[in-house]
Amino acid sequence: GIIFAGQDKWSLDPRVELQQLSLLEYSLRIQKVDIYDEGSYTCSVQTLHHPKTSQVYLIVQVPPKISNISSDVTVNEGSNVTLVCMANGRPEPVITWRHLTPTGREFEGEEEFLEILGITREQSGKYECKAANEVSTADVKQVRVTVNYPPTITESKSNVSATGRPVSLKCAASAVPTPDFEWYRDDTRINSANGLEIRSIGSQSFLTVTNVTEEHYGNYTCVATNKLGITNASLFLYRPGTGIAGNGSMCLAVPLWLLAVSVFCLLSKC
Repeated sequence: GIIFAGQDKWSLDPRVELQQLSLLEYSLRIQKVDIYDEGSYTCSVQTLHHPKTSQVYLIVQVPPKISNISSDVTVNEGSNVTLVCMANGRPEPVITWRHLTPTGREFEGEEEFLEILGITREQSGKYECKAANEVSTADVKQVRVTVNYPPTITESKSNVSATGRPVSLKCAASAVPTPDFEWYRDDTRINSANGLEIRSIGSQSFLTVTNVTEEHYGNYTCVATNKLGITNASLFLYRPGTGIAGNGSMCLAVPLWLLAVSVFCLLSKC
């Protein structure tokens, strides 16, 4: 408030100052306005007969500011996830969520709480919370959601090689956390030794035979594991003269003349 004593005036708040602009004009100046300054202000003028008053209502606007947002979270696929984003501001900020993917889907109607039921691996990634009002630019913060899921073999590449040459078999798996790989031959685990080398990089693993011999031909098993599951795939190292079908099965290369003889024999019933 302002206190008067004759021509002197004092303010109880050092931020508040009464300024005389002219003989009949005054203004009230408030520095560093905060929300507690909002309210009704009365200007009173003492005349010879009775005081005259006028009221002004001060509305204080505050830019949006996110005060609390969920920490980064890691969950298993199929779990329910709730993300929280709290914001302050006047007028009250409107909160929207968006999954930061190439499509940039925005979750309509969502406010402080974003609930994801039965989350899938495709729903992992960063989520953006935006708090907006008309006072200033929006305040934006992000939270990362990591979705764990068991391994799935995405590539199992067999190969063909002659003896005396190096060759590699490739196995790849999709999983979170990143899978561990093991290689087997006839139920026996393979180690990097005796001309065999295993090299795993991220979600891929390679079994390299440095010098192929007859004993190396046959079936190999790639096993991918993480804390949520295990999976495997069969790969083959073939001798020259055999091919690899799209499904990984063996195809024998038959000379055309032999095929022609077989067809002729079939037609003539030999």
